[in-house]
Amino acid sequence: MKSKYVLKKWFAGLVVVALALSACIHPSSAPMAERTTGSVVSADGVEIKYEVSGQGQPALVFVHCWTCNRSFWDDQVAYFAPRYTVVRLDLAGHGESGGGRKNYTMTAFGADVAAVVEKLKLPRVILIGHSMGGPVSVEASSRLGARVIGVVGVDTFYTGWQPPKGDQVAAFIKPFATDFSVTTDKFVRSMFMPDADKARVDRIAKIMTSADKAMAVSAMTDILQWYEQDSENSLKRLGNKLRNINADPKRENHAHHKSVVLIPGAGHFVPQEKPLEFNRALDVVAEQLIQQTKTN
Repeated sequence: MKSKYVLKKWFAGLVVVALALSACIHPSSAPMAERTTGSVVSADGVEIKYEVSGQGQPALVFVHCWTCNRSFWDDQVAYFAPRYTVVRLDLAGHGESGGGRKNYTMTAFGADVAAVVEKLKLPRVILIGHSMGGPVSVEASSRLGARVIGVVGVDTFYTGWQPPKGDQVAAFIKPFATDFSVTTDKFVRSMFMPDADKARVDRIAKIMTSADKAMAVSAMTDILQWYEQDSENSLKRLGNKLRNINADPKRENHAHHKSVVLIPGAGHFVPQEKPLEFNRALDVVAEQLIQQTKTN
């Protein structure tokens, strides 16, 4: 009888451990944290929509890429909101936010992010920016100062890609200005891995090709100018506050900078193609940045 009791007790304990491990491995299966939405007026008067989930410090502020919107971070909200305050926003000209800017620059987008952080009175933040969201986050960090404990670029810095410069910029932009929808569709699809989920690729391509052409062309022009003129000094200024999570589509395991973590088998849309792998990597990076503030 005693041996049966011990066996049952051992089995019950094993089940508890298994469930706990399952929760750690698949946190996105947990109930979604309560969300609140709001808006704030950016520095130039454009209304910026944002969304807040979860609680905890520091806040993780997710910044989407060119012609995208805040929904691109759905998998990250589900994963991180149980432990962090998670903020995501639609940059001006994107999603539900207002438009009407003459020039959609990285500086102006950075002001959008800063306006949200200041409205929410967030004392400590980590800015996470995918693609164009990387330069935007860097610009936001210069406005927000010491409250930014880290910037995480996602497949945007130290990727090995050499952006067009000088006279090459106009040639690169021209197809987007001439036939935006077709050019953008090809451009977006080329950045996914061949085995990427087709429904997800189609959804992302549809959103991006539906963006306002004038905004998109203006923003892309400024991205390329920013990479050429501002990136080197801006990234140096961040120093050890900068981390990067980049795609490693060919599984070459060759990082182009000591700050880079690679996600094997991912295309450019790392958080969408490999959400679990990306989330785990960001979890580690966020903890490193938190610990770094304690030792500085």
